[in-house]
Amino acid sequence: MSLNRLSLSLVAAATMFSSAVWAAADNNEPAPSGTYMSDPAHSSVIWKVNHLGLSNYTARFTRMTAELNWNAGHPEASSVIATIDPLSVQTNFPFPEREDFDKEIGTEERFLGGKPIRFVSKEVRITDTHHGTVAGDLTFRGETHPAVMNVTFNGSMARQPAVDRPKIGFSAELIFKRSEWGLAPKIKSVGDDVTVIIETELQPSRAAAGPDETRPGNGKPAQ
Repeated sequence: MSLNRLSLSLVAAATMFSSAVWAAADNNEPAPSGTYMSDPAHSSVIWKVNHLGLSNYTARFTRMTAELNWNAGHPEASSVIATIDPLSVQTNFPFPEREDFDKEIGTEERFLGGKPIRFVSKEVRITDTHHGTVAGDLTFRGETHPAVMNVTFNGSMARQPAVDRPKIGFSAELIFKRSEWGLAPKIKSVGDDVTVIIETELQPSRAAAGPDETRPGNGKPAQ
């Protein structure tokens, strides 16, 4: 075999291996294809923005839902829709007697404007065995612009022992510019880049409707 043919064979094998690992992720029984919903007991959304070049102001959203159409054999053919409730913002502002800062962030036009935040994927690309990018449309304050999430595939299970159902885990980071939504001139004390960090476990949609996840038979929260 010539050197060129050997190189092409190795590249093809590496590509196939990457897709397979996204499906299996070191687990002999990966989660099957299907529709999955985020498990609210094991999901979080954190955002941060630079303040005066001195620190990163950090807060979170407490209500997020994600629906994943998972293709176990070809993860690049999967798709996801995620929605965040802006009114669920939680800043832990230390002086609530002075002002309701959560309400201000969630509802005022110079901030989130009370409008849902939504990401709809359009293309999934696998870059290595546990990483990839998801390009799509981000709707924020009623405007939609392209955005890209950097995603880490943490693994999947055909049967999570505590709850006896499949589970898939992801970490993701999305960075967008406030100026693309016309916000930068309105608040000059914070930076242009907003970083959103998502940690989530997903399970079959029929099992994700309730706010809590319990182990069968004992009623205790699953971990």
